Amino acid sequence: MLLTIDVGNTNTVLGIFDGEDLTRSWRVKTDPRSTADEMWLQYRSLVEDYTVTGLSICSTVPATLRELRSMIKDYFSDVRITIVEPGIKTGVPLLVDNPKEIGADRIVNTLAAHTLFGGPAIVVDFGTSTNLDVVSPKGEFLGGALAPGIEISVDALAARAAQLRKVELIRPKNVIGKNTVEALQSGTIFGFAGQVDGLVDRITVELADSYSGTPKVIATGGLAPLIIGVSETITDHEPDLTLIGLRLIHERNA
Repeated sequence: MLLTIDVGNTNTVLGIFDGEDLTRSWRVKTDPRSTADEMWLQYRSLVEDYTVTGLSICSTVPATLRELRSMIKDYFSDVRITIVEPGIKTGVPLLVDNPKEIGADRIVNTLAAHTLFGGPAIVVDFGTSTNLDVVSPKGEFLGGALAPGIEISVDALAARAAQLRKVELIRPKNVIGKNTVEALQSGTIFGFAGQVDGLVDRITVELADSYSGTPKVIATGGLAPLIIGVSETITDHEPDLTLIGLRLIHERNA
């Protein structure tokens, strides 16, 4: 079985694949201070019921990736490892000014989105940051837009505004909030949906200059469920997009 690990700035998502089927997945907190042995104790408790024959990993946290390499050396030396980094076959041409700047997760999402949905496509990844990644009909990564994520924006507002506080992130009954809690929920949920819709509309106009067809807009990431019911442009939701991409890249490098 293949263990896929997507290390994000806030959370780490793990998944077990039996062939093409995602059997089980977990979401745990990312702690850059964790040592290789601490990671092993945590991951072992999750996957102890499965026989891991391969690992596929992408990480946006250098400190965690360094410890993951140590963990692999000590505890997974007998399985085939794929780490998404320079030199790995992804099949995703990066049509940007500096390909080395592109996060591994964005490349993985591009491959998965094109494989599942074709192109053109826009992947909206709701995580620590909100990433909009643009995919050509040929599966090329064309670039995109990056914005502050939902949770860090709410945290910053609560920290900087004396009379505002963190609230439960749920959709309010009305856009016009009748109290502070509803007003914060409205501004967050409807505000971020409007941000995504505005960026998607502008990206779609630019894509029309080079490609025919309306792009699919695929939402993913841990915070996607907050927005997909409010956004007017999101067409599909694939919560396991990055894990699927990690499986595909592992297969390409067999």
